[in-house]
Amino acid sequence: MKAQLKYAFIDGINYRFIVFGIIAIINTVFIILGSLGLLPLAASITSVSLGGVFIAVMLAVNIIGDISIIRRMFSAPGAYLYALTPAPRWKTLLAGIAVMTLLDFFTMAVSIIQVVSLSFNFTGIRGIFTAAHIWDSYGNYFIWAFLLLISSYLLHLLIIIFSITSYKTIFFKKPASTLLALVTGFLCFYLVSLMRLLLAPLASVSNFGLIFTLNLNNSTGVIAFFVLTLLQVLFLFILTSKLMEKRMNI
Repeated sequence: MKAQLKYAFIDGINYRFIVFGIIAIINTVFIILGSLGLLPLAASITSVSLGGVFIAVMLAVNIIGDISIIRRMFSAPGAYLYALTPAPRWKTLLAGIAVMTLLDFFTMAVSIIQVVSLSFNFTGIRGIFTAAHIWDSYGNYFIWAFLLLISSYLLHLLIIIFSITSYKTIFFKKPASTLLALVTGFLCFYLVSLMRLLLAPLASVSNFGLIFTLNLNNSTGVIAFFVLTLLQVLFLFILTSKLMEKRMNI
């Protein structure tokens, strides 16, 4: 498992941490200068605007970094390192998902927190005291929002990986294999959305075409949705790892 984590981490950081380091340093300089009152109004506005742009840049870099990890899992020559080892493929899958989740959430969380700090400086609010007050008032909401966010992230990431795995195993060399894999991913996404109807007694349901969404207005509904998402994540993880154990064309 250590080897899988090591290879996934090496592929994941590539230039991701270089971009992240540059962004974090620039934002930190602006935060320090702003907290000391050394930034003129124009510079303060510029710092907040740049912070927003940096979030978009970091998101794009994270996506590219995740693609590098997924490519190593499924494409030569990197995939040979996994295929030739005696470790079960679920460890490869778990390592890739763990590294992607850690790097994505860490870099995005730091970038967002820095932009919030820049905004506090711009408005003249003392960020540390305001953040403490907000946490005391809405801490539980933030915790549940984070849990729902990370579970939904894992679910959609696994849908993508499951579609790629089906392309590399079930549909390989079949006519229209790419189209079949895309349809598989869409059907998987639709079934995940359809299963939300199970929670209709606990939340109001809306639909946008074939997509169903929930309005979670009570704690029971939030917990039920979180549990349902985790079960979907677990099912997709097991199914994908089982497919990866079959003859996978890399």
